[in-house]
Amino acid sequence: MSNSLSHLRIFSHSLAALALVALGAGLSGCAGMSDTISPAFADPAKYDLYDCKQLEPERKGLAARTAEVQGLMTKAETGVAGSVVAELAYRNEYIALRGQSKLADEAWQKNRCQESKPEAKPALVPPSIAPAAKRRTKASNSAN
Repeated sequence: MSNSLSHLRIFSHSLAALALVALGAGLSGCAGMSDTISPAFADPAKYDLYDCKQLEPERKGLAARTAEVQGLMTKAETGVAGSVVAELAYRNEYIALRGQSKLADEAWQKNRCQESKPEAKPALVPPSIAPAAKRRTKASNSAN
């Protein structure tokens, strides 16, 4: 009886070890998958018909949202079981954003776009006194 009990223990320990190895191999495979899978989360033809004026704000918006999601993932990783929460809550969106950014950048290069120069804001001109004087003369003429 004790012989079969020891075989059962050895079998259960071996099964547990095998399960841990399989889990570790599965999780390690996910770590390097994000770069190769990112285009699968984005429509490859989305930016084909965009011109440079449309691509520029799109690229800036994607970069801002990617940075925001990456910050949220970093913040989530600081908590208890944070890496799991970050993966479950934000990883798919992060991968999709990276895929969209890659496709937008490819369209940007294909269209040979250039960053637009920031528009110079015109200096504020104080209201002149002359228009106010004209209003007063019109008002005084109509009163007469």
